[in-house]
Amino acid sequence: MEIAKPYLLFLGDAPDALAAKTAAGVVDWRRDWCVGQTRLPGCGSDVGLADMDVPAAVAAGAKTLVIGVVNAGGVLPDHWVDEIVAALEAGLDVASGLHGRLKDTPRIAEAAERCGRTLHDLRHAAERFATGKGTKRPGRRLLTVGTDCSVGKKYAALALEAEMRARGLDAEFRATGQTGVLIAGRGVAVDAVIADFISGAAEWLTPANDPGHWDVVEGQGSLFHPSFAGVTLGLLHGAQPDAFVVCHEPTRTTMRNVAHPLPTIGQVIEATVAAGRLTNPEIRCVGLSINTAALPDAEARATLDAATAEHGLPASDPIRFGVAPIVDRLLAAFP
Repeated sequence: MEIAKPYLLFLGDAPDALAAKTAAGVVDWRRDWCVGQTRLPGCGSDVGLADMDVPAAVAAGAKTLVIGVVNAGGVLPDHWVDEIVAALEAGLDVASGLHGRLKDTPRIAEAAERCGRTLHDLRHAAERFATGKGTKRPGRRLLTVGTDCSVGKKYAALALEAEMRARGLDAEFRATGQTGVLIAGRGVAVDAVIADFISGAAEWLTPANDPGHWDVVEGQGSLFHPSFAGVTLGLLHGAQPDAFVVCHEPTRTTMRNVAHPLPTIGQVIEATVAAGRLTNPEIRCVGLSINTAALPDAEARATLDAATAEHGLPASDPIRFGVAPIVDRLLAAFP
């Protein structure tokens, strides 16, 4: 899907910052694509943009109202419908990462049809994907993988893309989740793709390209997570990465929302190489992205140093310290 820019971010009545994490992710990486935020009374979140209503946003050039809120069950609250209909009637498209489809709300579907506007349900791709074929194709690809869910795979991929571009490389972030799609302006939420077609969706997302081009693919889930290993494996086989970066959160002991223990970085490297060789026999790990947000500076640096020493790979926190050492290794491995 291709989403028209710039965005007006809708925060609704999100109770706190975490509930508006979709909007926050867009602001972190694509602030220049945003004209402002619009909030309902009682909203407890603020992503640091100018507050404006829909007419002011349209006057400022907004093209798409982005629902930047997540909630339990991914449902669209009834009291948001008036705001969404007003945005459609004012000439905006609407994009949502909720599980519930915009078009399944009759008033929203009718307004979009009447006004000739587009509804983007980010978790529900309109594209019909083929099954993956595993055929080698030109171009290079890097995939972020994780010891767990929610360890920073998206942020690592975006930081790598930015650093690679700053060095003059032809690199493009490839989004595989709803927030990533908003940040990229295109992509596919692979967690909503039927299982048989996940690898095919990844192949579609990372097509044949120039030999020096890098697709930097946002990872999902973890090969070791009992809930989400399937989507991780399909993405790995379809992306056919030449290189991968392991993402890790060092303070966790069990995986999110399950009782299973967190795998080690070494186990993830070994399993990723073993599985990835099916579609790219030359796959290799080029670095470690470690989310040290919960650690003080001295402990964060010690953790990174220890990981580098243990695995012989550059380790960094992409937000705190950047990813230059990882890109150095990437360039050394793929001159």
